[in-house]
Amino acid sequence: MYKSMLFRTYSSILMIGYFILTVYMGHLYLWALVVVFQLLMARELFNFLRIANEDRRLPGFRVLNWFFFFIAMLFTYGRFLSQHLVNTITTDKMLYQLVSWIVKYQLFICYSLYIAGFVWFIVTLKKGLNQYQFSQYAWTHMILLMVFAQSSFAVANIFEGIFWFLLPASLIIFNDIAAYFCGFFGGRTPLIELSPKRTWEGFIGAFVITILSAFLLANVFGRFLWLTCPRKDLSTGWLSCDPGLMFKPEMYSFPRWIPPWFPGNEIPIMPVQWHAVVLGLFASIIAPFGGFFASGFKRAFLQKYFGDDIPPLDGITDRMICQFVMAQFAYMYYQSFVLSQNLSIQVNQNQILRNLSLEEQQLLYMQLEKIFEERLPVLR
Repeated sequence: MYKSMLFRTYSSILMIGYFILTVYMGHLYLWALVVVFQLLMARELFNFLRIANEDRRLPGFRVLNWFFFFIAMLFTYGRFLSQHLVNTITTDKMLYQLVSWIVKYQLFICYSLYIAGFVWFIVTLKKGLNQYQFSQYAWTHMILLMVFAQSSFAVANIFEGIFWFLLPASLIIFNDIAAYFCGFFGGRTPLIELSPKRTWEGFIGAFVITILSAFLLANVFGRFLWLTCPRKDLSTGWLSCDPGLMFKPEMYSFPRWIPPWFPGNEIPIMPVQWHAVVLGLFASIIAPFGGFFASGFKRAFLQKYFGDDIPPLDGITDRMICQFVMAQFAYMYYQSFVLSQNLSIQVNQNQILRNLSLEEQQLLYMQLEKIFEERLPVLR
């Protein structure tokens, strides 16, 4: 029992160290890390319901799974990547035109490829194996929906500012570790039948630790421009920006019931720390149900793990489901309650560079110049 605990401890420290290194390297490397996890999850899930005997009678059938995976990758990241690449290109006119063409026709390209895959599937239908083939076809689409619909939010969070990716991911890690140790040393009461090792003591202990961690980590992460500045291009240079009022400390007075002689009756708190508490609540109460869902799904098919990439810590899928559930909530919360709706000069400039061609930008420039010439005498 203690041997397993030590292994989990060492493995967690190693993975956290690698994660910190990737954060230090920047946005593109974090995006690449998410893509690697997508590949590993897709591999595990593609293999989860495979029947080897049936696959041997369908040579090349598995290639179709990865073909649809490639289409999902192109659909999810094609426009996003191209729009950020537009902001990176400054001199190469031919490359700029190519990227603009991809942005314009990306949906049609993805649709055409999907139709080709659909026809491929129909052509390969084999008598006596139709039920297996259709079940795998449906399973493939469910995998792609789960993997890409969830993880795309994680990538969006990265480019909005590593803070909005790092904090939610850290809270899931803290909650998982805290639940394990609180349950290991004090767990007595089973929490849910789907996960016999989960206990109420571990759940409540992890809840308290996660909330405190959220409040403190937001203050630590919010001090670094590298984490708070958004990335609008695909460069890897150092970032410099005004993080906004969200990351500027404000002085808060202690409640009246605290004695006035208490040292320091005011404390600096960043407004983002209150938002972090909300993320902590979700990470400790709702996100674990992603893991419970995975446990129930495995039990339904009499499987113990989705895969064995990191034994005995289950597979990549088991580890990442809660992360992706958390990333989706973080994105929705950020867009709804944190992101300022006031359009700044920088935001307008980015929209123009992303969505207008060079000719349209030039026309806009000429129109603005004409407007300014008309208004200049009035301003004088």
